[in-house]
Amino acid sequence: MRLFIAVNLPDDIRTTLYDVTAPLRSAAPDVRWVPADRIHLTVKFLGEHPETAVTPLLEALDGIARKYDPILMELGGLNAFPNLRQPRVVWLGVRADPKLELLHHDVETACEELGQPMEGRPYRAHVTLGRVRDRLANPARLAAAARGVVHEATVTAEALDLMVSEHVDGTPRYRVVGSAALSRE
Repeated sequence: MRLFIAVNLPDDIRTTLYDVTAPLRSAAPDVRWVPADRIHLTVKFLGEHPETAVTPLLEALDGIARKYDPILMELGGLNAFPNLRQPRVVWLGVRADPKLELLHHDVETACEELGQPMEGRPYRAHVTLGRVRDRLANPARLAAAARGVVHEATVTAEALDLMVSEHVDGTPRYRVVGSAALSRE
């Protein structure tokens, strides 16, 4: 099972993000753009795991989630890693309560205790919109389109979802395996 931990966004926010970023898809059709139904905030990518890993992961997420109230996040600011001149990942920024970083740290620590390696770089919350397979022939077109996309939204992270990425008829699909509601005891 190809697993990751995410904060899923409400459907209306996903649809709006997809709609307002249409100029990006027109400017760079060769980018592998994320469909609306798969737009989310990744907390931790876990990779391939046996099905037996699901229960301990869900138990760990439940323990973490009970330490946090829902977390307010502001979405906005379009950019790319490493930058828009040489994009590899096109993303929308996430400005969040500092508790999101603490939540991420707790997830990293719990996953490390379960044998998952810790991420070696600081957490930079973002919503991935597209991935560049090869170098873009005209990254300036994408950068110009990105300057024209101005969208901000406020959302609340209400749960940590353990997700599985599956291929159905050659198309990646995400499915929630289990969810842990953020609800401080």
